[in-house]
Amino acid sequence: MSDKQKKPQKLKARLPRGFVDRSAADIHATNEMTAKIREVYERYGFDPVETPLFEYTDALGKFLPDSDRPNEGVFSLQDDDEQWMSLRYDLTAPLARHVAENFNEIQLPFRTYRAGYVFRNEKPGPGRFRQFMQFDADTVGAPGVQADAEMCMMMADTMEALGIKRGDYVIRVNNRKVLDGVMEAIGLGGDDKAGQRLNVLRAIDKLDKFGPEGVKLLLGEGRKDESGDFTKGAGLNAEQIDKVLFFVGIKDYAQSAAQLGELVAGTERGGEGVDELNTIGALATGAGYGADRIKIDPSVVRGLEYYTGPVFEAELTFDVTNEKGEKVVFGSVGGGGRYDGLVSRFMGQPVPATGFSIGVSRLMTALKNLGKLGQDEVIAPVLVTVMDGDVESMGRYQRFTQELRNAGIRAEMYQGNWKKFGNQLKYADRRGCPIAIIQGGDERAEGVVQLKDLIEGKRLSGEIEDNASWREARVAQETVSESDLVAKVKEILAAQAEDRRRAKDV
Repeated sequence: MSDKQKKPQKLKARLPRGFVDRSAADIHATNEMTAKIREVYERYGFDPVETPLFEYTDALGKFLPDSDRPNEGVFSLQDDDEQWMSLRYDLTAPLARHVAENFNEIQLPFRTYRAGYVFRNEKPGPGRFRQFMQFDADTVGAPGVQADAEMCMMMADTMEALGIKRGDYVIRVNNRKVLDGVMEAIGLGGDDKAGQRLNVLRAIDKLDKFGPEGVKLLLGEGRKDESGDFTKGAGLNAEQIDKVLFFVGIKDYAQSAAQLGELVAGTERGGEGVDELNTIGALATGAGYGADRIKIDPSVVRGLEYYTGPVFEAELTFDVTNEKGEKVVFGSVGGGGRYDGLVSRFMGQPVPATGFSIGVSRLMTALKNLGKLGQDEVIAPVLVTVMDGDVESMGRYQRFTQELRNAGIRAEMYQGNWKKFGNQLKYADRRGCPIAIIQGGDERAEGVVQLKDLIEGKRLSGEIEDNASWREARVAQETVSESDLVAKVKEILAAQAEDRRRAKDV
């Protein structure tokens, strides 16, 4: 007797860790947001360009791990020619490759924007995903600091185009050269001090999280957290720490610029950085962007590996409630800076560049908190029901559907089992359809259709208790000629829209 064949194991549906499925509402909200961002970028004279999701791994520059199988930090695979390719980690490195590869064909300065997904092979966590969207704008081939100032202005304009009012955001600006000048002024210049320098910069970057006292500990011997874990410090002495804390503690740049100049006096890069910050401040003020919108802030530390000059960050300053019910400042939703060395890696010659990147998912969360996104409801399609399944009837139902679509109305013809008409109305209810269009044999003979206002019908069904009252209130269902179908549907949709507007105003 043969053994019974084992039943095949049913495949388990499971989402990969660190990735998410996106709903129609999220997609519509993202499209709404990116359209507003794109409009600002286009107004500034930027044009779109698109690069593939994959790049050769060595083209990713600082993200290339030092290992035989380069999958740390990036998702990589080996092609049949044994070259390693990786999913892009950001949108900047692919742009640098694109510019270098097409350098003789593009017009400099090259002003471009890109939106797309990037991938991080990192441990996922709450709000931390392995795939997310960025929206970048860059100017390549513009060495002047005015290009950096313009980026800051465009960031400010983008925030306001998205409905974030002044006072709820600020574009904070610093300069990597000033940071380098401060490091040199406290005796941390030179290649031999690169490791200690990086530890100091990382400590500064924790200012928002730990405050001045926490940073002071990280600049010195180290800091022990609440759990008892100890983080070794940068090992600076008291005088060095005081100078660093003065630098990052500057709140009013206009009042402290002279002292900052004295701090970096004698350092070439530090002096250049202060001059560039002063120029950005003057250009922004001259163009009507006050310190409430674009603010010089020496505590900004970002992109330590490749930013070479001005750095900037778009920060939202309003409070939101986190998962624990605590009020917290929302914080950064994007940033950028000058990266004169990134394109040059391919060229063997200096190619100046500056740009910024918006974190689309994070900014979308912020806009939802402000009630600035997803407020325009996406109306479900009008449903053309199917009463008869012969070819002539089906052709007529399809014609009604196409007439509605041609008039700019979302519409669909029911494609399920048409023989159970009740299921069609259940489908329309679950789908949230505003109107059902019905035509049986009797209506077809008369050249008319019935229009069922499903929104009004649902409301009336909760208010009317007996059939007599229902018959008297049949405004929820009307019969019109086929030629008046489109006009009547528009009329009902307009009435529904007015009802929604009034409901919001109550």
